[in-house]
Amino acid sequence: MKNITKIATVTTCSVSLIIGMVLSHYADEIQTSKQGLDIIGNAENCLKQPYYCPANILTVGIGSTGHIESRTYSDNEIAERWVNDIKQAELCINQHANGSNLPQSVFDAVVSITFNVGCTKMKTSTLYYYLNQQDYHSACNEFPRWNKAAGKVLNGLIVRRNKERELCLTDLN
Repeated sequence: MKNITKIATVTTCSVSLIIGMVLSHYADEIQTSKQGLDIIGNAENCLKQPYYCPANILTVGIGSTGHIESRTYSDNEIAERWVNDIKQAELCINQHANGSNLPQSVFDAVVSITFNVGCTKMKTSTLYYYLNQQDYHSACNEFPRWNKAAGKVLNGLIVRRNKERELCLTDLN
């Protein structure tokens, strides 16, 4: 990986704009609905230059990691990276959590947490176990347990997990 130098000015991008771009240009490539994209986008924020997230992982755009260069990224590049990252989360869910059979609200919420935590940790989780048992209420109630980054409870993760849990339960009532 190249050294990432600190860029003097950090430029934000519009989460709403990126979501709009994804829905208009990539909707046929992903299963995640606008509700799921809203949770991910609003929790991650959007920055056009590389930064370190609270878990000290180099990130750009809307929570995108890996192969990051020290430069400013365009909205199109951010949307494309985000779609690729969402596809990876969806693939994990489809392979390890019976994703094709999940209600949409459950699927969207699980995409958000998988996007955030990563497939390696999620595929052996109790949450995925419950999904595979089709015990969706128990799976939804697992979200609040995932409130730490680098071993520390973060208020932002508490808020995100509550939103994910709420979305997860939407189609079950």
